[in-house]
Amino acid sequence: MRVKICGLTRLEDALLAEALGAYALGFVLAPGSKRRISPEAARSISAALGPLVVRVGVFRDQEPEEVLALMEKARLQVAQLHGQEPPEWAERVGRFYPVVKAFSLEGPARPEWADYPASALLLDGKAPGSGEGYPRAWALPLLQTGKRVILAGGITPENLEEVLSLRPYAIDLASGVEEAPGVKSQAKLKALFARLEAWKPGV
Repeated sequence: MRVKICGLTRLEDALLAEALGAYALGFVLAPGSKRRISPEAARSISAALGPLVVRVGVFRDQEPEEVLALMEKARLQVAQLHGQEPPEWAERVGRFYPVVKAFSLEGPARPEWADYPASALLLDGKAPGSGEGYPRAWALPLLQTGKRVILAGGITPENLEEVLSLRPYAIDLASGVEEAPGVKSQAKLKALFARLEAWKPGV
């Protein structure tokens, strides 16, 4: 299972997540976020990582030219759009970087979201970054479209198996492995990957 650890602000957390097996690491460049990091700091952390972990920039309602400029400055590889971005913004960014489009759930996912021009779709809770979850069955209408779907929102080491049972493309955690916003817990990160290693999918 692919795991993205998001909201990183410290080098030691990024290095530990990579060492434990994280597939992707997320850096929040959206204004107003309690996990926001400067593009210069994100670039410094990114430069210390190995070549085989994906660096993701997280944005919210920022125009394409700003997203592209920040992606270049931070030297990131995938753009995650976490606001109300229209499809044409994703298309503009998508000419240069793969795009992940996030949707906040207040009810079941809409199958028509599969038509959004993105490489993958991410389903989050009503208040992204809060650790608030949602009934996992709400993800099924989009999972059944065959689109790459990343599940986020209230995922922790303790409820990991319920999420994995839906067989998403990937899972995304921020608050579920934190001591404080932007500060990861070594114990929670280790518990997450230990449970992932021990997980045996049903036949």
